[in-house]
Amino acid sequence: MKLKPLFDKVVLKMTEAEETTKSGIILTSSAKEKPQIAQVIAVGPGGMVDGKEVKMVVKAGDKVVASKYSGTEFKDGDEEYLIVKQSDILAIVE
Repeated sequence: MKLKPLFDKVVLKMTEAEETTKSGIILTSSAKEKPQIAQVIAVGPGGMVDGKEVKMVVKAGDKVVASKYSGTEFKDGDEEYLIVKQSDILAIVE
């Protein structure tokens, strides 16, 4: 399935959460913190959103930091995606 976001939406694939701490402690799935770094899979065209012109800054393939509790989760088989507004992306990781 291919997702094509609309307006100022961005499809992200979240990175895996760390399974061990720096000191070597193995974390259970309930103790893992939700990851914030993601890879951009698809980007909407931008345009007029709520009466304002939105220019898309991120592009497919970028690594970004997203707000912790933003967006809508979407599952396609074993793959998990997050659909967010571009304004929910805090930074591009270089």
